[in-house]
Amino acid sequence: MTEQSFDQAQKDVKTLTSKPSNDDLLFLYSHFKQGSAGDVSGKRPGMLDMVGRAKYDGWAKLKGMSKDQAQQKYIDKVQALLKSHK
Repeated sequence: MTEQSFDQAQKDVKTLTSKPSNDDLLFLYSHFKQGSAGDVSGKRPGMLDMVGRAKYDGWAKLKGMSKDQAQQKYIDKVQALLKSHK
């Protein structure tokens, strides 16, 4: 059930009529990555890649969170954004 809802939330988030805040975007990115790929992997981007570094750090903070839990938090966030950004 969560997997289908997770897939639907990925489609729904693209229908937002206004751009979410950077904090919301980072939340979505990190929970999407944790929910689809699991714990953070790869090297942390260098100092000059501030966006990449923020994304990596956001994902790294979720280390140990189950995929199901990350997917559910992603779904909940998308649902909240659909209410506030349409």
